[in-house]
Amino acid sequence: MTNPWHDIHYGNKAPDMVTAIIEIPKGSKNKYELDKESGLLIVDRVLFSSVHYPANYGFIPQTYCDDQDPLDILVLGQEAVYPLTLMRAKPIGVMQMIDMDEEDDKIIAVHADDPEFADYSDIHQLPKHKMKELQRFFEDYKMLEQKAVRVERFLGREPACKIILQAIQLYKNTFSRKAANTKGLKNAASKLLLPRKKNSPRKY
Repeated sequence: MTNPWHDIHYGNKAPDMVTAIIEIPKGSKNKYELDKESGLLIVDRVLFSSVHYPANYGFIPQTYCDDQDPLDILVLGQEAVYPLTLMRAKPIGVMQMIDMDEEDDKIIAVHADDPEFADYSDIHQLPKHKMKELQRFFEDYKMLEQKAVRVERFLGREPACKIILQAIQLYKNTFSRKAANTKGLKNAASKLLLPRKKNSPRKY
């Protein structure tokens, strides 16, 4: 079975254009998350607060962050899409926040195939209300769970692209090393196995 995190490419034009894998549709109260082992989605919870996701939300495949998850991405567009849909996303900025005392970056992108949003090239071109809406959602959505989230700042396209490249490199460093270690363990184990004896003629 294909694992969307590991088996889907982040895009040949990254970081200017990336593949986004959507977990949560715009307008949803369900918090879907990728099950890293199976590659399927699980319903983590229904949001406690009376809010819904303001954009299609997911991750960039073959990326890795300090929180041991792929890099999050919000894709702005007119329409909600189904979970596990692939979207061509154009990064225009990043929202940097503190989620339960841990740093958390969320790439802000626009749907490259949505004519109403495709012409945006930097987050500062968005209406100010859209920025406030994004900030308000993330500062409120865990409040009734007694979990603190604080949006620190919004940065533009260039810092966002740097963060994407760093997450791609960290993925390569982490998972190529894991693969090498696994291969080394398999080789070591094979040397420990006793050679099989040749089959002797069957006796009747």
